[in-house]
Amino acid sequence: MSITARTAMAIVAITRDEARVWNAGLEKGSSPERLHAPSDLGQHHHVRQAQHNRGHDTDHDNRRFYESIAQSIAGANEVLIVGHGKGKADHILRFTQFLERKHPATAAKVVGAMDSNLNAMTEAQILATAREWFDHFHTWGF
Repeated sequence: MSITARTAMAIVAITRDEARVWNAGLEKGSSPERLHAPSDLGQHHHVRQAQHNRGHDTDHDNRRFYESIAQSIAGANEVLIVGHGKGKADHILRFTQFLERKHPATAAKVVGAMDSNLNAMTEAQILATAREWFDHFHTWGF
């Protein structure tokens, strides 16, 4: 696959508090755009700081967070979402559902989702894994 063909692909590596978006190509050394979820640390929630850091508090404003990601990938032809978590922590599912409801044209560009241990992966590893995934997808169609 040529480098120019990869420029229309986007990767969204999403966690609870951050999304790293590669939308300007998948070349080695590409840097992601970092989008952060709104912080509610200034609000009083009767939640200990340790609980907040572990995700045991109320959700932040996911709508604004997801909207910023959707705007970032709107120009891509194909989108791969990478995340981790299950149940309430499954941000791949939550973000995909947001796209389907609010941005169906962008949702149609999502060609796959990959569950990975993002906390243990470097940006170079995420990018390399995504390149392999796209190469497999374009060769085999799944």
